[in-house]
Amino acid sequence: MKFGIVGNLTKETLGEAVQRLLGTGEKRLIEFVTHDEIAKIVNKETGKKVIAKKDTAPLEEIAGECDILVAFGGDGTILSAARLVGRAAVPILGVNLGKLGFLAELSIDEVESFVDDILNNQHVIEDRMVIKVTAEGDDLQFFGVNDIVIDKSNSSRVIDLETYVNNDYLMTYRADGIIVATPTGTTGYSLATGGPIAVPTTDVLTVSPICPHTLTARSVIVPDSSVVRVVVESKLQSVRVTADGQQEQMFTPPVNLFVQKADYSVKLVKRKDKSYYDVLRSKLMWGKDIRVTKVD
Repeated sequence: MKFGIVGNLTKETLGEAVQRLLGTGEKRLIEFVTHDEIAKIVNKETGKKVIAKKDTAPLEEIAGECDILVAFGGDGTILSAARLVGRAAVPILGVNLGKLGFLAELSIDEVESFVDDILNNQHVIEDRMVIKVTAEGDDLQFFGVNDIVIDKSNSSRVIDLETYVNNDYLMTYRADGIIVATPTGTTGYSLATGGPIAVPTTDVLTVSPICPHTLTARSVIVPDSSVVRVVVESKLQSVRVTADGQQEQMFTPPVNLFVQKADYSVKLVKRKDKSYYDVLRSKLMWGKDIRVTKVD
């Protein structure tokens, strides 16, 4: 089994975390292929060539050379890794060097024991839905593991978003924008807008307005077989389309945008001994009274 290594190059602890994984792998005779930019960081920090050139590859080639891709960083790093993997179906293991980390739930201190779990086949590989957005008369095709956001960009004015589900008119959201989220993405931007949390294995999409001008406007849950069409007619302002907060494109109305389930999924490596509900309780501090502080 060969592990690929990618990560957020801006994280100060990246080099140390990668070294710990390499040390774990060395004891277990695991092969690694490391992003060449990460190798430079590790070799510079250690003052010696810990990672040989033959064990590195450019970022765009990593997924094609490994059996499991280890991504060091936060959830944004996992989303970038998912885009890197695409349809290759290489499982992604997230190691959290960030803050919240719903996707990158493994801490660096847990890596060694979890590597053993992987080698002993004591892990779970979850399929996570991917959605895509296209535009009528344009070659736009963005993919998102979390969400597709259609918004007013930098304008101070609200925008009218005429929304359909499978050609059935839903409503016209007068709002800052609209979020179409996968179940994975319901703990992201969608949650911040007041949207519901959906368990990742559910076959749904959520449609949520961003700061709607109509107080009765609410999130709607639709089957994942749905095509969500958003029509923007007003030429007074531009429309921005964003996938996972990482890819974006501007449009001048009128424009028809279509969001639907993609024809592939992303595979995430998860622990057998930790359920999604455990993650929710831990990350959202459910059941804890945050008013109580520890007194020494």
